[in-house]
Amino acid sequence: MPSPAHPPAILLMGPTASGKTAVAAQLATTLPCEIISVDSALVYKGMDIGTAKPDAELLKRAPHHLIDIIEPHESYSAARFRDDALALMREITERGNIPLLVGGTMLYFKALVEGLNDLPEADSTVRLIIETMAEEEGWPAVHEKLRKVDPETAARLEPNDAQRIQRALEIYYLAGRSMTDLLKKPKYVYFPYTPIRIALLPEDRAALHERIAQRFDAMLEAGLVDELRGLRETYGLDPELPSMRCVGYRQAWDFLENRISRAELREQGIAATRQLAKRQLTWLRGMDDFTGFDCLADNVSDLVLEYVRRELEAQIMAGET
Repeated sequence: MPSPAHPPAILLMGPTASGKTAVAAQLATTLPCEIISVDSALVYKGMDIGTAKPDAELLKRAPHHLIDIIEPHESYSAARFRDDALALMREITERGNIPLLVGGTMLYFKALVEGLNDLPEADSTVRLIIETMAEEEGWPAVHEKLRKVDPETAARLEPNDAQRIQRALEIYYLAGRSMTDLLKKPKYVYFPYTPIRIALLPEDRAALHERIAQRFDAMLEAGLVDELRGLRETYGLDPELPSMRCVGYRQAWDFLENRISRAELREQGIAATRQLAKRQLTWLRGMDDFTGFDCLADNVSDLVLEYVRRELEAQIMAGET
């Protein structure tokens, strides 16, 4: 590949169960691409079944960066992803290859291309203070505290949205300014690549829902509950950890705590996964300048490959003129 001022980068996005991994594998084994995972769950070691992590055979054929990089008791952020991804993209380009970013964590894609606002890092002491408030008074009361200092953010959040209420109040305590004010500051954006944006979208939403149900059933059959049981024994996990809030693991945790039955685990897991897909599609609808393909088409991998080849050739031609 040539080395223009802004080399190409392929961004392959889509909701869960849209077949992104299969399409990415074909691109990576046909073109000089290296895959970077854009998935907030695949970063965790040991969480293989519930994240639909590519198996060893596929990873050998099409290696993925940013998979299995932290343990389930640790945290990962959009800011850290951006730093990690940009460093990898530079190395991949220097090797003469094309970065192929693949996943469904739309916040990570947005952070990578558009940059991040200057918000304070998480502080465990402040979070503990807020959690203690919630234990004593309830999250609706904490939500009311947030409303007094940041009414715009509070208006967007449900009174029991613990994770987001905690973060917004934490930002106020650390910065002395509301998250609303800080988000209005201009962002510094560094993305020296020419993106080829691709989205895998279902023309038939019901068919995607059926695929989600089949995949969750396969996860249960493969031992999702036993996987979580082992992770809890190994790491001493807490249900409020980011890793344990992942779809599937959250429901499996409730099952292990005897709060729901096996049938309810399946029902709630499928429903939560469908809600995740709905949120991902909402994110995509808010984006522009991407080319969409029906993820349910039998030849979707071939169609995407043909499109990417055309786009790369166009960039090469443009660089020569």
